[in-house]
Amino acid sequence: MKQRFTLDKHLPLIAIIRGVLPSECVSVAKVLVEEGFTMIEVPLNSPDALESIRLLVNEFGEDYLIGAGTVTTPEKAQSVIETGANLVVTPNANEEVIKMSVEAGCATFPGVVTPTEAFSALAAGATGLKFFPVSMLGLDGYKALNSVLPPETLCYPVGGIEPSVESMLPYVKIGAAGFGLGSALYTPAMSIEQVRENARSYVKSFHECMK
Repeated sequence: MKQRFTLDKHLPLIAIIRGVLPSECVSVAKVLVEEGFTMIEVPLNSPDALESIRLLVNEFGEDYLIGAGTVTTPEKAQSVIETGANLVVTPNANEEVIKMSVEAGCATFPGVVTPTEAFSALAAGATGLKFFPVSMLGLDGYKALNSVLPPETLCYPVGGIEPSVESMLPYVKIGAAGFGLGSALYTPAMSIEQVRENARSYVKSFHECMK
Protein backbone atom coordinates (compact mmCIF):
# COMPACT_ATOMS: atom_id res chain seq x y z
CA MET A 1 0.00 0.00 0.00
CA LYS A 2 1.13 3.54 -0.69
CA GLN A 3 2.70 5.36 2.24
CA ARG A 4 0.12 7.70 3.77
CA PHE A 5 2.50 10.16 5.39
CA THR A 6 5.42 12.47 4.70
CA LEU A 7 7.51 12.30 7.82
CA ASP A 8 9.74 15.29 7.09
CA LYS A 9 6.84 17.72 7.53
CA HIS A 10 6.20 16.54 11.09
CA LEU A 11 7.73 17.78 14.33
CA PRO A 12 9.56 14.63 15.51
CA LEU A 13 7.96 14.50 18.93
CA ILE A 14 5.41 11.76 19.55
CA ALA A 15 2.86 12.71 22.20
CA ILE A 16 1.93 9.64 24.24
CA ILE A 17 -1.46 10.31 25.87
CA ARG A 18 -1.73 7.17 27.97
CA GLY A 19 -4.94 6.85 29.97
CA VAL A 20 -6.89 9.45 28.02
CA LEU A 21 -10.67 8.91 27.84
CA PRO A 22 -12.63 9.12 24.59
CA SER A 23 -14.60 12.01 26.10
CA GLU A 24 -11.39 13.99 26.60
CA CYS A 25 -9.08 12.88 23.79
CA VAL A 26 -10.05 15.52 21.24
CA SER A 27 -9.68 18.43 23.65
CA VAL A 28 -6.28 17.14 24.80
CA ALA A 29 -5.10 16.58 21.24
CA LYS A 30 -6.26 20.05 20.16
CA VAL A 31 -4.05 21.61 22.81
CA LEU A 32 -1.09 19.53 21.66
CA VAL A 33 -1.69 20.47 18.02
CA GLU A 34 -2.02 24.14 18.91
CA GLU A 35 1.41 23.96 20.54
CA GLY A 36 3.02 22.32 17.53
CA PHE A 37 2.62 18.55 17.93
CA THR A 38 1.62 16.61 14.81
CA MET A 39 2.24 13.03 16.04
CA ILE A 40 -0.10 11.63 18.70
CA GLU A 41 -0.47 8.10 20.01
CA VAL A 42 -3.08 6.63 22.30
CA PRO A 43 -1.59 3.53 23.97
CA LEU A 44 -3.89 0.53 23.68
CA ASN A 45 -3.86 0.03 27.44
CA SER A 46 -5.85 3.27 27.75
CA PRO A 47 -9.62 3.06 28.41
CA ASP A 48 -11.48 2.35 25.15
CA ALA A 49 -8.36 3.29 23.21
CA LEU A 50 -9.67 2.32 19.77
CA GLU A 51 -12.62 4.67 20.16
CA SER A 52 -10.28 7.52 21.11
CA ILE A 53 -8.16 6.79 18.06
CA ARG A 54 -11.22 6.79 15.79
CA LEU A 55 -12.29 10.14 17.20
CA LEU A 56 -8.84 11.64 16.66
CA VAL A 57 -8.56 10.26 13.13
CA ASN A 58 -11.95 11.76 12.29
CA GLU A 59 -11.00 15.09 13.85
CA PHE A 60 -7.52 15.53 12.41
CA GLY A 61 -7.47 13.42 9.26
CA GLU A 62 -4.27 12.50 7.48
CA ASP A 63 -2.52 15.84 7.91
CA TYR A 64 -1.38 14.49 11.27
CA LEU A 65 0.09 11.18 12.39
CA ILE A 66 -2.55 9.73 14.70
CA GLY A 67 -2.54 6.21 16.01
CA ALA A 68 -1.75 3.74 18.75
CA GLY A 69 1.00 2.76 21.10
CA THR A 70 1.52 -0.54 22.93
CA VAL A 71 0.61 -2.46 19.77
CA THR A 72 2.00 -5.87 20.70
CA THR A 73 0.24 -8.41 18.45
CA PRO A 74 -0.90 -8.69 14.82
CA GLU A 75 -4.51 -8.79 16.04
CA LYS A 76 -4.07 -5.50 17.84
CA ALA A 77 -2.31 -4.01 14.83
CA GLN A 78 -5.24 -4.98 12.61
CA SER A 79 -7.70 -3.35 14.99
CA VAL A 80 -5.66 -0.14 14.95
CA ILE A 81 -5.36 -0.14 11.16
CA GLU A 82 -9.14 -0.50 10.86
CA THR A 83 -9.64 2.80 12.72
CA GLY A 84 -7.90 4.64 9.87
CA ALA A 85 -4.83 5.35 11.99
CA ASN A 86 -1.55 6.12 10.25
CA LEU A 87 0.82 5.73 13.24
CA VAL A 88 1.75 2.50 15.01
CA VAL A 89 4.16 2.46 17.95
CA THR A 90 5.16 -0.69 19.81
CA PRO A 91 7.13 -1.48 22.99
CA ASN A 92 8.77 -4.47 21.30
CA ALA A 93 10.06 -5.61 17.91
CA ASN A 94 7.39 -7.96 16.54
CA GLU A 95 8.28 -8.34 12.86
CA GLU A 96 4.76 -9.35 11.84
CA VAL A 97 3.29 -6.25 13.50
CA ILE A 98 5.88 -4.06 11.78
CA LYS A 99 5.24 -5.54 8.34
CA MET A 100 1.44 -5.31 8.71
CA SER A 101 1.62 -1.71 9.81
CA VAL A 102 4.03 -0.66 7.06
CA GLU A 103 1.94 -2.44 4.44
CA ALA A 104 -1.10 -0.49 5.67
CA GLY A 105 0.75 2.77 5.09
CA CYS A 106 1.38 3.60 8.73
CA ALA A 107 4.43 5.33 10.17
CA THR A 108 5.78 2.50 12.32
CA PHE A 109 8.10 2.86 15.33
CA PRO A 110 8.88 -0.43 17.10
CA GLY A 111 10.57 -0.53 20.49
CA VAL A 112 14.14 -1.83 20.64
CA VAL A 113 17.03 -1.99 23.11
CA THR A 114 19.51 -4.32 21.36
CA PRO A 115 21.32 -4.37 18.00
CA THR A 116 19.51 -7.59 17.04
CA GLU A 117 16.10 -6.02 17.65
CA ALA A 118 17.09 -2.82 15.89
CA PHE A 119 18.35 -4.47 12.72
CA SER A 120 15.44 -6.92 12.62
CA ALA A 121 12.99 -4.03 12.91
CA LEU A 122 14.69 -2.11 10.13
CA ALA A 123 14.74 -5.20 7.92
CA ALA A 124 10.98 -5.53 8.47
CA GLY A 125 10.50 -1.99 7.16
CA ALA A 126 10.23 0.11 10.31
CA THR A 127 9.96 3.85 9.71
CA GLY A 128 12.13 4.53 12.72
CA LEU A 129 13.15 3.00 16.04
CA LYS A 130 11.79 3.68 19.49
CA PHE A 131 14.56 3.17 22.04
CA PHE A 132 12.51 2.00 25.01
CA PRO A 133 13.11 2.25 27.81
CA VAL A 134 16.10 4.43 26.98
CA SER A 135 17.04 4.36 30.67
CA MET A 136 18.17 0.75 30.14
CA LEU A 137 20.73 1.98 27.62
CA GLY A 138 21.74 5.29 29.11
CA LEU A 139 23.64 7.80 27.02
CA ASP A 140 26.68 5.56 26.53
CA GLY A 141 24.59 2.54 25.54
CA TYR A 142 22.46 4.58 23.19
CA LYS A 143 25.53 6.14 21.58
CA ALA A 144 27.14 2.74 21.05
CA LEU A 145 24.01 1.22 19.52
CA ASN A 146 23.31 4.23 17.34
CA SER A 147 26.87 4.16 16.03
CA VAL A 148 26.32 0.83 14.24
CA LEU A 149 22.95 1.67 12.69
CA PRO A 150 22.55 2.98 9.14
CA PRO A 151 23.12 6.76 9.29
CA GLU A 152 19.63 7.54 8.00
CA THR A 153 17.93 5.63 10.84
CA LEU A 154 15.39 7.72 12.73
CA CYS A 155 16.00 7.12 16.43
CA TYR A 156 13.47 8.21 19.06
CA PRO A 157 14.49 7.75 22.71
CA VAL A 158 11.48 7.18 24.99
CA GLY A 159 11.23 7.09 28.76
CA GLY A 160 12.15 9.77 31.25
CA ILE A 161 12.71 12.61 28.77
CA GLU A 162 11.92 15.89 30.52
CA PRO A 163 10.76 19.14 28.84
CA SER A 164 14.16 20.80 29.04
CA VAL A 165 17.22 21.34 26.90
CA GLU A 166 19.30 19.65 29.60
CA SER A 167 17.29 16.43 29.22
CA MET A 168 16.98 16.39 25.42
CA LEU A 169 20.22 17.85 24.09
CA PRO A 170 22.58 15.01 25.15
CA TYR A 171 20.54 12.59 23.03
CA VAL A 172 20.24 15.00 20.10
CA LYS A 173 24.03 15.43 20.11
CA ILE A 174 24.52 11.69 19.64
CA GLY A 175 21.96 11.15 16.93
CA ALA A 176 18.41 11.26 18.28
CA ALA A 177 16.04 12.43 15.54
CA GLY A 178 13.15 12.96 17.94
CA PHE A 179 11.50 11.68 21.12
CA GLY A 180 8.45 9.91 22.44
CA LEU A 181 7.02 11.85 25.37
CA GLY A 182 4.80 10.32 28.00
CA SER A 183 3.92 11.12 31.59
CA ALA A 184 5.91 14.36 31.79
CA LEU A 185 3.73 15.63 28.93
CA TYR A 186 0.36 14.16 29.83
CA THR A 187 -1.37 12.18 32.53
CA PRO A 188 -5.14 11.97 33.05
CA ALA A 189 -4.77 13.90 36.31
CA MET A 190 -3.38 17.00 34.57
CA SER A 191 -5.46 20.02 33.71
CA ILE A 192 -5.67 21.15 30.10
CA GLU A 193 -3.64 24.20 31.11
CA GLN A 194 -0.86 22.01 32.51
CA VAL A 195 -0.81 19.88 29.36
CA ARG A 196 -0.50 23.04 27.28
CA GLU A 197 2.37 24.32 29.43
CA ASN A 198 4.18 20.99 29.19
CA ALA A 199 3.67 20.79 25.42
CA ARG A 200 4.95 24.32 24.94
CA SER A 201 8.05 23.57 27.03
CA TYR A 202 8.85 20.42 25.06
CA VAL A 203 8.48 22.13 21.69
CA LYS A 204 10.54 25.13 22.77
CA SER A 205 13.30 22.96 24.24
CA PHE A 206 13.45 20.72 21.18
CA HIS A 207 13.76 23.68 18.83
CA GLU A 208 16.56 25.07 20.99
CA CYS A 209 18.35 21.72 20.80
CA MET A 210 18.19 21.79 17.01
CA LYS A 211 19.81 25.23 16.62
